Amino acid sequence: MIVRLRSLLTQWTAVVPVVAVVLLAFTWGRDLPGAIVALVTLVLAGAVLAAVHHAEVIAHRVGEPFGSLVLAIAVTIIEVALIVTLMVDGGPKSSTLARDTVFAAVMITCNGIVGLCLLVASLRHGLAVFNAEGTGAALATVATLATLSLVFPTFTTSKPGPEFSTTQLTFAALASLVLYGLFVTTQTVRHRDYFLPITRLGEVIDVDEHVNAPSARAAGISLGLLTLALVGVVGLAKGVSPTIESGVEAAGMPQSVVGVIIALLVLLPETIAAVRSARRDRVQTSLNLALGSAMASIGLTIPAVALASVWLSGPLVLGLSSTHMVLLALTVVVSSLTVVPGRATPLQGGVHLVVFAAYLELAVTP
Repeated sequence: MIVRLRSLLTQWTAVVPVVAVVLLAFTWGRDLPGAIVALVTLVLAGAVLAAVHHAEVIAHRVGEPFGSLVLAIAVTIIEVALIVTLMVDGGPKSSTLARDTVFAAVMITCNGIVGLCLLVASLRHGLAVFNAEGTGAALATVATLATLSLVFPTFTTSKPGPEFSTTQLTFAALASLVLYGLFVTTQTVRHRDYFLPITRLGEVIDVDEHVNAPSARAAGISLGLLTLALVGVVGLAKGVSPTIESGVEAAGMPQSVVGVIIALLVLLPETIAAVRSARRDRVQTSLNLALGSAMASIGLTIPAVALASVWLSGPLVLGLSSTHMVLLALTVVVSSLTVVPGRATPLQGGVHLVVFAAYLELAVTP
């Protein structure tokens, strides 16, 4: 019976990504009626769950921290494609879309995902334990990238408004790529052990003895299906974005809420994968996913948007408002205090979740 259920699950996770891409091909660029929007939403949810499954298969094959890196980069690359596509189609009102989506990704990952994982792990296992050296390095990189790309434009004077000049935007894009490249090298080559899960005694867990690694063929198939699932997730999210925008406008909420919703949809696979790792007491893996996603979101999105701005008309607003800068500063301070001990209680998880809730509340009612 268990074997049969496992077989059905495997078949289901293989079929849904293909269905998502086929549905995307039929709905791309079209106005969708309510019934189709409901169908797209259902398939979208299935594609998210399928993406999580295949990401975990790949992670089991390649090990940490490579598994977390695969999912973070895959999601972010497609997120970048979604942002650029929406900016091309959106006209002047999309000038802040990149900023809103990237900042939403930072707040979701650094507060929402981190807080939820710390809370789940500490409640389930008594204490959430992780490697402070690797997590601190990731947090420092995220804070630097966010400041260079999202805070500085508010204070520069070369152009009016919270915008970079061409030279400044080029520097921010190159700095983002260099920092992200340095971090990936550190995470996967020079100091890989800093990003591996640890035991309560601080010993590194390099191999998960409870999981038989899948074959190279199975991992390759999962990589292909993961790509299809993520394309389906982001593409179908774009398909329902007009409905989201209409709902946001009808509710009288700011346009920036659209960026928040897009980021929530795109980061859903990573959220589920991170929480599953936290339940297994692999908190370092959860933090790799969360902070790695925040880093990739900035480090890849800003260069892509900078390149796209060559042919995009209209302004590119990257600078944060004063309220958002305060939230970012609070996030960095709270995260630093969480990371330094290398262990966390439910209190730290609750603090991060409250900061995330404050962000959502201020996004809806600024």
